[in-house]
Amino acid sequence: MTDEQRQIARDVFAAALAAVAPDAAISRHLRREGARLLVDDAPYDLASYRRLRVIGAGKASGAMAAAVEPLLGDRLDQGLVVVKDGYAVPTARITLREAGHPVPDARGLAATAEALALVRDLGADDLLLVLLSGGGSALLAQPVPGVDLAALQATTDLLLRAGAAIREVNTVRKHLSLVKGGGLARLAAPATVLVLVLSDVLGDPLDVIASGPFAPDPTTFADAAAVLTRHDLWDRVPASVAAHLRAGLAGEAAETPKPGDPAFARVRHAVIGSNGLAAEAAAARACALGLHTLLLSTYVEGEAREVGRVLGALARELAHHGRPLPRPACLVLGGETTVTVRGAGLGGRNQEVALGALPDLAGLADVLVLSAATDGGDGPTDAAGAWADGTSLARATALGLDPLDYLARNDAYHFFAALDDLLRTGPTLTNVNDLMFVYAF
Repeated sequence: MTDEQRQIARDVFAAALAAVAPDAAISRHLRREGARLLVDDAPYDLASYRRLRVIGAGKASGAMAAAVEPLLGDRLDQGLVVVKDGYAVPTARITLREAGHPVPDARGLAATAEALALVRDLGADDLLLVLLSGGGSALLAQPVPGVDLAALQATTDLLLRAGAAIREVNTVRKHLSLVKGGGLARLAAPATVLVLVLSDVLGDPLDVIASGPFAPDPTTFADAAAVLTRHDLWDRVPASVAAHLRAGLAGEAAETPKPGDPAFARVRHAVIGSNGLAAEAAAARACALGLHTLLLSTYVEGEAREVGRVLGALARELAHHGRPLPRPACLVLGGETTVTVRGAGLGGRNQEVALGALPDLAGLADVLVLSAATDGGDGPTDAAGAWADGTSLARATALGLDPLDYLARNDAYHFFAALDDLLRTGPTLTNVNDLMFVYAF
């Protein structure tokens, strides 16, 4: 891959991030006209509310808070949002707290308790503005009585290492939490609640994004139990977690609120950014740069290394047959893969996608695969993702690196670091899942 080709790929990815930057998303959907706050033209008369408060959680919630503050002005009473470490931004009146992600920590529990204090005394004449983005599930944490932080951390870690999909992880989380799965809606009622959502989940399901603290929960204790069964975790989760889920199955623990519950009567959600929007912006930029472009899917799921093989196959099709597009070509995909952790290496799902694609790219001229996290942090690493091209295998072999060995150890980070093929953006202050690109220049 040439420097020019790499720059084109960076440019296309940057266009995707710009389209879902929190300030851009807020400006598209929220505006102030005198005493009225309009959300997609739905008016909220700020003069009619006694108090206006803000809470939020997620990697992008800090930047969202900075964007809404000027619109709220002196009508803002109090506010608090919880962000991942490194995602704090300057705010004037909304307090930001940093906490652990993807596994919750004590700071997240303490910050959630602060947010609950802002919610519990709200009345029918109050307005609560909620800012949610991906990462909110870990950052907004308040376990049910009997389940402590250590048990919550252990369960989250087990689910992630087992390769559970985000819907599965959140189904379990919701049934171990007082705030997820509509729990916060119960606590905020009867206040008016407006939830602005930057979606990181395929299809933008409100009950899954940040575990749906203000959304009806269609899942049940039986669904949560099925997740543990499917991943063979019943004997590995802490005893307190297993006991609570079994109590729920027996009808001895309260279910999460379902559709039709009066807690949701005065709650409105607005999705202000998504993976689809980012993918469309990337495709538009690729077209503007002169590439034949196809947005292939924004519903990519599956084991990361296997998705990588599919991307590698698409690259070969472009290179050898000019299908589905002639050169110069760009295929854009979005979604969220999973990694079943079997080794002790370092990496993230996007780096593993790129590593999975690498063998099929060997020897192909002017072909590039890039997989990257829109939040800038792929797994527990400082990289957003990684590149792989037709020279990657030869360069790795020259360094004595075996890609299959690194895959077996889930050590994609060190493999691509040795090749200088990690994409590092730093925290992007947004989060709409992952984007994947297949280029044939």
